[in-house]
Amino acid sequence: MSKPKVAFIGTGGTIASLGRGPLDLQDYGAAGQVMHADEILARWPETALVAEVMPVRFRNIVSPAVGFAEWKGLVELCSQLVAEHPDLAGIVIGHGTATLEETAYFLNLTVKVPVPVVLVGAQRPSSALSSDAGMNLVNAIRVAASPEARGMGVLVVLNDEIHAAREVTKTSTLRLQTFRTPDFGVLGHADGDAVEFYRRPIRRHAPDTAFDVSALAALPRVDIAYSYAGGDGAAVPAFVAAGARGIVAAGFAPGFCTPAEVEALAAAVQQSVVVVQSTRAGSGRTFRGSRLRQAGFLIADNLNPQKARILLSLALTVTNDPEAIMDMFRTY
Repeated sequence: MSKPKVAFIGTGGTIASLGRGPLDLQDYGAAGQVMHADEILARWPETALVAEVMPVRFRNIVSPAVGFAEWKGLVELCSQLVAEHPDLAGIVIGHGTATLEETAYFLNLTVKVPVPVVLVGAQRPSSALSSDAGMNLVNAIRVAASPEARGMGVLVVLNDEIHAAREVTKTSTLRLQTFRTPDFGVLGHADGDAVEFYRRPIRRHAPDTAFDVSALAALPRVDIAYSYAGGDGAAVPAFVAAGARGIVAAGFAPGFCTPAEVEALAAAVQQSVVVVQSTRAGSGRTFRGSRLRQAGFLIADNLNPQKARILLSLALTVTNDPEAIMDMFRTY
């Protein structure tokens, strides 16, 4: 029986990195050795056991350098691959873990292909003793090739776990189980004998979304204002002066800021800046109580600040109406 065809796009990151030795687990970036997609597959030939994997070179960059240009390029590349290879079962994107969740959520809102798109990374470089890179990659390929993965939106696979792009977040600097879904848990597992799903994301996701980035040169500027005890909100007018059309408030749980921050953010609303209240807690919903309504703030639901920023940026490409934007936060 023929194996499914899966495209593997390499963007750099730890999964693509080679350190100076098997115990170089943290400072491997200083070695400057970063593999392209075909080189990663050559290092992990076990990937050929589960699929016919087609390497696709993209860009080798550290994930803190990833931004809209890379996101748009990945959206276009995914569409191109599906158009050129109608027998493609799925797409895997290798990515650094620092911003992996943000790339995954952006693609979850913008990619327009019917096949599964799976993001994968590693906590240890491919050269490390007991690296997680090879197994993570094999499992991501298996998930992307799985018919059950269709219709799930963009997925994230690490540590044998399958997560929804909207919900997953990086929770630890070094541990292998860093990617977690705080409120709801995994969608399923990639075990040695099978890929199994146990639930489905119900929020609207790719490819059926209202967002089209094909004609955009940039996203509307949206900044994040992080709350802390004694915060005076001085960053808010600076964001407005820099051209912010939206601000996400990473407030205290369950969704508050200091009085001075509220005053600064409310002033921004009066200047037609859309303010969305999120929290720094890492879990749970915000609620739109009387004080937030009076100040003109919207709420992020249970999106963390970095993902709320992405949705708000994309929403502002479609509408400036706060209530329409609020509806998007309920939908996506």
